Amino acid sequence: FPQYSRGTVAAFAPFDARADAEALRKAMKGMGTDEETVLTILSTRNNAQRQEIASAFKTLFGRDLVDDLKSELTGKFETLMVSLMRPAYIFDAHALKHAIKGAGTNEKVLTEILASRTPAEVQNIKQVYQQEYEASLEDKITGETSGHFQRLLVVLLQANRDPDVGVDEALVEQDAQVLFRAGELKWGTDEEKFITILGTRSVSHLRRVFDKYMTISGFQIEETIDRETSGDLEKLLLAVVKCIRSVPAYFAETLYYSMKGAGTDDDTLIRVMVSRSEVDLLDIRREFRKNFAKSLYQMIQKDTSGDYRKALLLLCGGDDD
Repeated sequence: FPQYSRGTVAAFAPFDARADAEALRKAMKGMGTDEETVLTILSTRNNAQRQEIASAFKTLFGRDLVDDLKSELTGKFETLMVSLMRPAYIFDAHALKHAIKGAGTNEKVLTEILASRTPAEVQNIKQVYQQEYEASLEDKITGETSGHFQRLLVVLLQANRDPDVGVDEALVEQDAQVLFRAGELKWGTDEEKFITILGTRSVSHLRRVFDKYMTISGFQIEETIDRETSGDLEKLLLAVVKCIRSVPAYFAETLYYSMKGAGTDDDTLIRVMVSRSEVDLLDIRREFRKNFAKSLYQMIQKDTSGDYRKALLLLCGGDDD
């Protein structure tokens, strides 16, 4: 894994796995649970340390920490704590597995993960998926999706995006023209051109293409995608474009819309907070503050409650006034 240092959660020091395991057992033993202890320990240790705590818990008490959390906690708070306990390398594979199981597919999860992860991360997700679930992620996804949406997912799953090595201005010009002709200038849309270019060109190349596209057409590429496509394909193309521009900005927006308006999309809120907490949550917070005139911390505070809120605020790691 690339070593990220823009997370809000880092290794806790001084760390004592056995002492944490004992404190957690005490917090969940007998009548009633001391949720405060549970959330404070699990939200402030990093994932590797949580795995050590789980192992110490089993060694000391012969009990499974995750099973105990599931039987002692409830609701969103339980979901958050259990998500924090999932080993980091399996987090995305597990989320995808649940997005394509049973009746109906959760396209939002497929979109969010496959649009935002690096090619190296996607290769890792595919390997872990195969090992853990003895199935091919690509086969599972193609079995549950269709049309251009499916094709773009398959392109992203190949994890063959061009490496970032210098930008060829002639190719930038050519790609921008191709996209212009495939969308705005055409009766109907040639989706395949969008899929190939957005799914395979390097990040720095595409950022130049977006600038050039604006110059040629007078539109942001997002406006064209919005007008020329619809449904799941539109959402996925937009997610890819936003992640090419800035992954932290994409997640800031994802978090904002998970809490904006009536009701909260807790699954998305939990998934993003947990999966980015050791990666780039500091950058996400900065983009959030810049783009939404309030801080992520303030929005979580306003939109959630109880132990669930306390744990999310610990993961958030601070306010950005």
